[in-house]
Amino acid sequence: MTDQDILALFTKIIRDLLSDESITLTMQTKREEVPNWDSMNYINFIAAVEIELGVKFGVADIESFEDVGAIVAQTSAMLR
Repeated sequence: MTDQDILALFTKIIRDLLSDESITLTMQTKREEVPNWDSMNYINFIAAVEIELGVKFGVADIESFEDVGAIVAQTSAMLR
């Protein structure tokens, strides 16, 4: 799975979670730039990613992700 595949999956997950088909994530997207992507929805997003891809993020990782690209990079590393 390429980084672009992961990014496309993340976009689908956040669109479904927030019921907003207009959202387009990039590697530079920060949560505060996406309407309604609050802390609770962030946890729901992380859980959905973990379930969908069979990965498990550490608490320190979850708290340190500064943008979508950081989540993609960590996910990609775990899938190798």
